[in-house]
Amino acid sequence: MIGTDPVTVPLRARPRRLPLLGTLLLFWTLLATAQAPISEAKVEALVEALRLSAPQAGAGLYSDWQVKPDNIVRWSRRCLNQDVTPDQFAADPALARQVVACVMGNVLREQLAASNNNEIVAVQRAAAWWMSGDPEQYRNGATGDYTLKVLEAYLRFF
Repeated sequence: MIGTDPVTVPLRARPRRLPLLGTLLLFWTLLATAQAPISEAKVEALVEALRLSAPQAGAGLYSDWQVKPDNIVRWSRRCLNQDVTPDQFAADPALARQVVACVMGNVLREQLAASNNNEIVAVQRAAAWWMSGDPEQYRNGATGDYTLKVLEAYLRFF
C-alpha cells in the first residue's frame, strides 16, 4: 500500500512532532529560567558592576561604591544590626561589600518583580535606584547612561 508506509510518505506529509516538541521544551525552559530567583552570584555581579561603574571619588561619598554617609548608617543598622561609621565603611572593603550586597539583593529582587522577570531591565532599574533613588529613571538622561554602563559591567560576569 503506497502512502501509508512511513518510508514512502512524502516529507511534507509527515507529522511535525519534533519541532513542536522542541518548541514546547524551549518555552518551558525559558519560563522556568525567567521565574528562577536571583542567585547570590547575580547579586554579587551587580554589586561589582556598581563598584566598577562608580563615578570618580566625590566629596562626601565613601568607599569604592561612593555611598552617602546617611545611607551607610541606615543600611548598616538594617543589614548588620550595628552602626558603621562612614570612615569604617570606607576603610573596610569587605564590610562595605557586605552592606551593599544586602541592600542591592533586596532591590534587585524587587526590580525583577517590577520588570515582569526581565533580568536585563531589573539590573537597569536597580542601577537607577542606586544612582537616583528612583528605578523608573532607568532610561532617562544621565541616569539612563549610567544604568547601561552598570548593565554592561554586569553582563561581563556571565
